[in-house]
Amino acid sequence: MKTLNPAVAPVLKRLHYLLDVILTCVRWYVSYALSLRNLEEMMAERGIGVDHSTVHRWALKLLPVLEKAFGHHKRPVGRSWRVDETCIKVKGQWKYLYRVVDKAGNTIDFLLPAHRDKTAARRYFEK
Repeated sequence: MKTLNPAVAPVLKRLHYLLDVILTCVRWYVSYALSLRNLEEMMAERGIGVDHSTVHRWALKLLPVLEKAFGHHKRPVGRSWRVDETCIKVKGQWKYLYRVVDKAGNTIDFLLPAHRDKTAARRYFEK
C-alpha cells in the first residue's frame, strides 16, 4: 500500500479516479508538451474515460500542493554547475530559457521568463 505525504492526502481525498491515473495525467501534462485533449485521447486509448476538463481541474488542484510538498526534495547538486541561456519559441511566442546544468550535462533546474533578465535568473538560481 502506498503512503501519501500528509500535505497531499487531503487534496486527493475526494477525487474519484485511481490515484495512479490522476498522478500520471498531471505528470504528463507538466512534463511534456501535451494538450489536455491529447491527454484525454491518450487515456481513452488505455481504456480510461476521463474528460480534458477533469485533467485540468486535477492539475490546478494538485500542482501547488505537490510543489509545496516535494519542491525541497530536489537532487543534490555538486559544486560545479553552470547556467545556460537560450531563446526558444513556446506556443508561438519567443521566451528565454535559463537552464542550470551540472558537470554531466544533466538539467538541474530551469526558468522560462517572457523577457530577458539575467539578474532575476541569477537570484532565482542562487537561492
